[in-house]
Amino acid sequence: MRRTAVLAAMALLMQPPHPAFGADYPSKIVRIVVPTSPGGITDLLGRMVANQLATTAGGQAIVDNKSGAGGNLGMEAVARATPDGYTLLFANSSYIVMSPFIYKSMTVHPLTELVPVAPVGHAPQLLVVNAKVPAANLREFIAYAKARPGQLNYASAGVGSTVHLAGDQFVRLAGLDLVHVPYRGSTAAVRDLAAGNVQMMSISLGPVEPFVQGGSLRILATAWPHRLSALPDVPTAAEAGVPGYEMTTWFGLFAPAGTPKEIVEQLADIVGAMLADPASLKRLADDSVEVMAMRPPAFQDFVAADAVKWERAIRASHIELQ
Repeated sequence: MRRTAVLAAMALLMQPPHPAFGADYPSKIVRIVVPTSPGGITDLLGRMVANQLATTAGGQAIVDNKSGAGGNLGMEAVARATPDGYTLLFANSSYIVMSPFIYKSMTVHPLTELVPVAPVGHAPQLLVVNAKVPAANLREFIAYAKARPGQLNYASAGVGSTVHLAGDQFVRLAGLDLVHVPYRGSTAAVRDLAAGNVQMMSISLGPVEPFVQGGSLRILATAWPHRLSALPDVPTAAEAGVPGYEMTTWFGLFAPAGTPKEIVEQLADIVGAMLADPASLKRLADDSVEVMAMRPPAFQDFVAADAVKWERAIRASHIELQ
């Protein structure tokens, strides 16, 4: 018996080591849930990640759009999934660090039930006005608005949206009395802004760029610490007279809490490969998205800090939805 045990132990030691967990990942279809309708920038970037996963890892990836309830439906589908890397979430910052403090009836808490994997990029907000507003710069607009309390409007993509919170924060920082006009989505809001039915909006470049080029809208400032490469002549909000107004929408990949670290790292490598690809970089630039590259630990710290900032801003805004 002793001889048999020794031989068995020797045979075990002579076996080649087991492959690392996740070495064969992915071995089946990966589902990337996007909590928005098809066609928007979040959906577009999610599909870029899915394509990169298929190209880099040799697997298959599909995008599953689950919009509604402030992103709750999509986030819940991922948070309740088996944490094995085959059900993932691609979302923007409004769902991860804003919705938890806006909606009272959320059934999932993204900050504890999802793990940040990797960001893709961010789209800084711009302060945009209708071209007929008699203000060539931000200081002139603030003076114009202060002389007309309660008479000017700012548009948003809906109550509690990133665009709403961005506009609300600007109004408070600038000490203005503007009327909030919510729309069902940014498309209708931008259209009305270009028509002159509302006077101001805080939004990223992509949706407003054609109207700026067409002359119906004017950009007064960027809500970012430095000037944007796509708009080198547009001053930052701090340069234009409103220090502290820094607003951006970021986009990133998430996995269910409990997903093995090895899988999280592999997914981060796949996103990193996408961000190193010239064709992908051009596509991001064409959509006015600035690259935002971080490894999982840094992204996790970033998300946690951003959540603290947004919780404070939302509490100050007194915005609460069911």
